[in-house]
Amino acid sequence: MAADPIFEKKNVLVTGGAGFIGSFLCERLLKDARVICVDNFSTSAPANIELLLKNPDFELLKMDIAQPLDLENYAELERFKIKFQGIQEIYHLACPTSAKDFDKFRYATLLANSVGLRNVLDLTVKYKARFFHASTSVIYGPRPTDGHLFKEAEFGVMDHLSPRACYDEGKRWAETMVQTFKNIFGIDARIARIFRTFGPRMPLNDGQMIPDFILDALDGKDLTIFGGQEFRTSLVYVTDVVDGILRLMALGRDPGPVNIGSDYDVRLSDVAKRIIELTGSKSQIKYEQPLLFMSQLGLPDLTKAKDELGWFPLVSLEQGLKKSIEYTVAHRGLLQPSFRPNGS
Repeated sequence: MAADPIFEKKNVLVTGGAGFIGSFLCERLLKDARVICVDNFSTSAPANIELLLKNPDFELLKMDIAQPLDLENYAELERFKIKFQGIQEIYHLACPTSAKDFDKFRYATLLANSVGLRNVLDLTVKYKARFFHASTSVIYGPRPTDGHLFKEAEFGVMDHLSPRACYDEGKRWAETMVQTFKNIFGIDARIARIFRTFGPRMPLNDGQMIPDFILDALDGKDLTIFGGQEFRTSLVYVTDVVDGILRLMALGRDPGPVNIGSDYDVRLSDVAKRIIELTGSKSQIKYEQPLLFMSQLGLPDLTKAKDELGWFPLVSLEQGLKKSIEYTVAHRGLLQPSFRPNGS
């Protein structure tokens, strides 16, 4: 593959491209690239990419990355001229993320972080593409008792046999796979450790809390926090995450893993109260036992992101909540029937 592009537009592959973050990434990439989106809709939604399907530079392949992926054998990809042009960039975001249905997707999660990733890395080697891996803050382990911010050099500690280890340890193993492929095959691969993200297109009624807070506030129902009154987290808006990913991929060299998130600590109860205020709701807040997938996580040290990428979050929590509320109000007629059985 030539060092300098000789094509009008680069070919880009996005796994998990119909997901929450993936759909925003595909939308941004379409500004100057042809995008192939691979998704099996296990925890994503076709509605996330409905508008993108009308773009001639966008194509969806509904499939599981745990199955072999030969892009040159799909008739619908002929216009991408992959045999001649290849693939210039690959963004790997595919991995089931469901708070309420975590148990249902354990095996799929295990495969996504192993067999699926291997299949995508094999494509990276084949096409000499630049590769992005969406890692996560869970690789650092639980929230530290001293409250320090996680630096990328920290190793993290976790129980590799815990009920949720297929995701937590799976993500650590995935980073190991990416680094090993770099060492053996010399691929150009980048890793971002993404912290808790929110915004439009998050799955509803799935225990993610922020989108359910908004919908329940609009409906006058109690807002449920799966944890105690002091459950704390950081929240970064989805478009800021996409901006960080693209900045990382645009660098001329790999800076190593980079944290992408917010270093502003908030109580979920305060977020819920603010949503009630912004929607003018009379809803109350109730607390239930924590979900396995929803845990208190640490916060990122963003020094490396600022120094290497010139990146820091631009959308404030308040702005992000307002944007999320506007989206839910505009789409609630479409969202509720899809995600809430019998219109409940």
